[in-house]
Amino acid sequence: MAKIKPFRGIRPPKDIVEEVACLPYDVMNTEEAREMAKGKERSLLHITRAEIDLPEGTDVHSQEVYDRSRENFRKFQEKGWLKQEEKPKFYIYAQTMNNKTQYGIVGAAAVDDYLNGIIKKHELTRPDKEEDRMKIIRVNNADLEPVFFTFPAVSEIDEVMNQVVNSKDPEYDFVADDGFGHHFWVIDDDATNEKIEKLFAEKVPYTYVADGHHRTAAAALIGKEKRENNPNHTGDEAYNYFMAVHFPDNQLQILDYNRVIKDLNNHTPEQFIERLKESFTIEEKGSEPYRPQELHEFSMYLEGKWYKLTAQEGTYDDNDPIGVLDVTILTNQVLQPLLNIQDLRTSKRIEFVGGIRGLKELQRRVDSGEMKLAFALHPVSLKQLIDIADTGNIMPPKTTWFEPKLRSGLVLYKFED
Repeated sequence: MAKIKPFRGIRPPKDIVEEVACLPYDVMNTEEAREMAKGKERSLLHITRAEIDLPEGTDVHSQEVYDRSRENFRKFQEKGWLKQEEKPKFYIYAQTMNNKTQYGIVGAAAVDDYLNGIIKKHELTRPDKEEDRMKIIRVNNADLEPVFFTFPAVSEIDEVMNQVVNSKDPEYDFVADDGFGHHFWVIDDDATNEKIEKLFAEKVPYTYVADGHHRTAAAALIGKEKRENNPNHTGDEAYNYFMAVHFPDNQLQILDYNRVIKDLNNHTPEQFIERLKESFTIEEKGSEPYRPQELHEFSMYLEGKWYKLTAQEGTYDDNDPIGVLDVTILTNQVLQPLLNIQDLRTSKRIEFVGGIRGLKELQRRVDSGEMKLAFALHPVSLKQLIDIADTGNIMPPKTTWFEPKLRSGLVLYKFED
């Protein structure tokens, strides 16, 4: 069963939380981070993307970036921009998007649960990205950003969250510059904290990494590293846990994760469409964006036109949790054989666009000449995600996109020595 614990969070005072809070480090590049933090000396980006305080062109993986992160984290605490709780607590973090609010429990997840498969993952991670986050955790001795977990909904946990939300005002309550609402409650009552911990231990067999696979792996590996380096390890140390927001599965929405490609691999548009007919039924849809309506249906934008592509039988395997995925169909029938894009994680000819940006963004990038071709996919279902994790399979890269993204800076987790 899942083990999560309350923890002594490090949080900003209420009056500056909107300035401290920021998007997670991995949804922006350095230039975008500089712009987001402009005029905000208390933005957590000065810690999570510390290269913004160094000269342009600084290698984001250089030691001076990690050193600046540590220096800024220390400064934030000295100035009172981040303060640690006196006692361990759970928190409730809610997000509002398109008039829908989802509520999750912020708690410390167990490193052992990750190592033993109680925390299940569905995406591959890259060692270089893991090491980057491990370095920033090491220098700060803290888990700076929460990861996004889901779990099979439990009515008693829902009742506890409802009781807290309906009985007290949120500690933080603001709408970010992207229009998404963020609401945060501190659970001070010891009995409520004990009840939450007990309910997870008794009612939640597994939790699932929804978003933040690299940060989860990095935090868990740091915990493992610290215990191996501590001859007096007891198992009760803070490094045996890391921070995660646990959302019930009945509240989540997964968005599409789309692709744009730089060229047609020496095919003319006419040749490319003819080759596609070997695996898809194709219908021209005109100049207005067309969204896939069901599984095994794709949208394609090429030469100013949208097309509906329906995968033909034999191009997928409904009995295989990976083979049934549309990302698998697209990779096996188009990206690899026709476009010669063999490794989606390293190829410079393909980029991924989160569904939150809309189909107009795909069209814009093709019309601008930056890209030649775009594909829109039908979103993966939460059931598919859980089936894949439960069977020990791993999704292809960039399969799922969750929104809204968790705001960093509402609470941090300290690995006390």
